[in-house]
Amino acid sequence: MGILRLGHVDITVTDLDLATAYYTEVIGLMETERDEDSVYLKCWDEPNHHSLRLRYAPRVGFDQMSFKVEHESDLGDFENAIQRWGYPVQRVSKGESVGQGESIRFETPSGQTMELVHDMEMVGRATAPINPSPYVEGLKGIAPPRLDHLLITAEEVGDSAQFYMDVFGFRLTEQLLDGAGHQAAVWLETSGRVHDIAIVTGQNGGLHHFAWWLDDWDHVRRSADILAYNGIQLDVGPTRHGITRGNTIYFFDPLGTRNEVFTGGYRPDPDFPTITWTEDHIGRAVFYYEGELNTRFMTVHT
Repeated sequence: MGILRLGHVDITVTDLDLATAYYTEVIGLMETERDEDSVYLKCWDEPNHHSLRLRYAPRVGFDQMSFKVEHESDLGDFENAIQRWGYPVQRVSKGESVGQGESIRFETPSGQTMELVHDMEMVGRATAPINPSPYVEGLKGIAPPRLDHLLITAEEVGDSAQFYMDVFGFRLTEQLLDGAGHQAAVWLETSGRVHDIAIVTGQNGGLHHFAWWLDDWDHVRRSADILAYNGIQLDVGPTRHGITRGNTIYFFDPLGTRNEVFTGGYRPDPDFPTITWTEDHIGRAVFYYEGELNTRFMTVHT
């Protein structure tokens, strides 16, 4: 059994029209469907129904993270593994969730709602399936090709990391240790990328950010121009991480949820040894050029 990748992130918003306008016009996502309380969006190079769900609610927050599994039979195997850890699992029937088939849903040790699904509706990429062009003309905004990763918070990072590794087979690519040698943050992968999920010390149930993949540094620089032109509040960047070696910009959507654009990094081969950073180098680890964190960077949504 295996997890292929991050499938979609679901967040709550207090102004559905404003959030939709931002994610379609500034980020450049494509709307695939909407219902009475939600809008479903995808990147131009993603074949599945959506990678972001915006749901109206009285407060801004984090609904769930959904990962796509390789085989339908994996759902039962993962259900058993999760229950052995002592966590109940909810079965979600086909048709209950827009754009996907049967799934399992559960709460992680750090309090986030997580979903696993195999069957996701295929709506196709914006490029042709045969002899495609390498780009699409007329895209709006930043126009990232795909969703990349997310960072969540946990009161006990080490326990959470063990859950993802033992139950789902994630590999630890990098870790940040505090002064006592405990894991203050971890970066985990299951898709061959530098990370699919990261966990940092903080309140249980929190979302720090989710990230869109860009193809190169020039696209990151162009994203900064687009964000500035549209008056979007930047958090940090453009800059580079020490951890992952990726190039990045952090910024906030109009309702306060942190986004990231990300590119670069390295390929962690199956025998790739875990990289360790220590607390006395935390500034360079997170923001290599600046060498320090800003206070706003530590805020999260639950």
